[in-house]
Amino acid sequence: MLLTFLGRFHPVLVHLPIGILLIAAVFYVLSLREKYKATQQAVSIALLLGMLSAVASCVTGYLLSISGDYDTDMVSTHKWMGFAVAAVAIVAYFLHTRKSNAVKWVMGLMTMLLFITGHSGGSLTHGADYLTKSVSATVEKKERKPIANVQEAVLYTDVVQPILEEKCYSCHNAAKQKGGLRLDGAEWIGKGGKQGAVVVTGNAEESELIKRVLLPKQHEDHMPPKEKPQLTEKEVALLHWWINAGLSYDKKVKDLSPTEKIKPVLLSLQSAAPGAPKAKPQLPEDAVTKADAGAVEKLSDRGVVVLPVAQNSHYLMANFVTVQDLKAADMELLLPVKKQLVWLKLRNQPVNDAMLATIAQCKTITRLDLSNTKITDEGLAQLKQLPNLQTLHLVGTPVTAKGLLQLKDIKTLQDVYIYQSAVDKNSYATLKAAFPKATIDTGGYNVPTLTGDTTEYTRPRKSRTGCSRNRFRVHIYFTVTPAAFSIRLCNSKFFTNGFKSPDPGPNMASST
Repeated sequence: MLLTFLGRFHPVLVHLPIGILLIAAVFYVLSLREKYKATQQAVSIALLLGMLSAVASCVTGYLLSISGDYDTDMVSTHKWMGFAVAAVAIVAYFLHTRKSNAVKWVMGLMTMLLFITGHSGGSLTHGADYLTKSVSATVEKKERKPIANVQEAVLYTDVVQPILEEKCYSCHNAAKQKGGLRLDGAEWIGKGGKQGAVVVTGNAEESELIKRVLLPKQHEDHMPPKEKPQLTEKEVALLHWWINAGLSYDKKVKDLSPTEKIKPVLLSLQSAAPGAPKAKPQLPEDAVTKADAGAVEKLSDRGVVVLPVAQNSHYLMANFVTVQDLKAADMELLLPVKKQLVWLKLRNQPVNDAMLATIAQCKTITRLDLSNTKITDEGLAQLKQLPNLQTLHLVGTPVTAKGLLQLKDIKTLQDVYIYQSAVDKNSYATLKAAFPKATIDTGGYNVPTLTGDTTEYTRPRKSRTGCSRNRFRVHIYFTVTPAAFSIRLCNSKFFTNGFKSPDPGPNMASST
């Protein structure tokens, strides 16, 4: 254990002899000229320091090499080249102190060995192509293989392996096996590392690979290291499903019965394929003139938050979050800015069917939030007049599947949120068939508690009701998405909050 600890100092020490000995070589060349004769003493000092640091670097390098984290052949080459640098540096020092003419040849050999040894060390750490990788990347940026039909794709080869190659291979490949682990082949993944297996077939939650990925970024065991590109939520979900689906290396996606939760993630990979339909931007491509300042001021005076949707853009968003006692006349205030209005948020306002007639006149709207309003199927039909509508929030409304089907002719619709609406669960399949290009979000997500989660118990505070003895608070911090659970026995109320999703509606669930 102590030897391994000392070996970890090699990356710290290895740069010292390189810099010091190169300075010694430069000073030696300068000292050959009469003008810089005074640098001869500095050459001796630099050679002495470089020689000592080279020896220390060799010792720690050897201790690091026996850890087994690197390719044996590459380590052997780098190790003997390092020994050679140290030996030549020692010879150079003694020859220079004795003013031997042979020192110039030894200095030349030492400089050449420094470059060769440095290159082999870089190849060992960063890969054999680390010098040319950045140059070739500017010519042709490497992209993941497009998937024309994700159902026909081989899960490991076309989906999982590109993720591992991009995010894991730099530390777990043929040349470098951090923790004794290789992830660049099926046989190596199954073999695991020094601490045993990293994947448990059919059980992602118990797989060390998933546990390490889900650790906080600052944790020393988090994978990948915080200074390297991190896995996205979609990539983690794909690895999670791959393990739970049986850790297959040759089966196609369609043969593994994708779950409802993973289907949208898989489809997002397919959308990147050539010829696949691309999602329209949430802003119109055509330029628009600036909205009338007086019209914007009237909206602001009524409590409507009006802001540009992007920098240097005249398109606007309007949020009625602070409006009190909403009236039909308030909706009329939107008409003077209807050409600029693209995002409209009316969540938790008493919007009725009659008001939707005014909204339907704002043809440029792409995002509309009607969550927890009073609209019905009858009023929803008026939204057919919004040809650019892409995102529609209907969380907590009386709208049914019958009403929603009235919008099936809106070709631009991409996302519809219907959590806690009057849409019956039996209608989900019908809606998905009617809106094949849109995501129908039904909410109701469950966040599992993992073994790596941190639970914090907070001392109860005394309340004015005098029931502090019967109340306690529990905070559970999740590694995937922070969440907080609170239990209050004082009034028998339980609520949850914090799961991140595209729509805040599904995040809240309460019972009394």
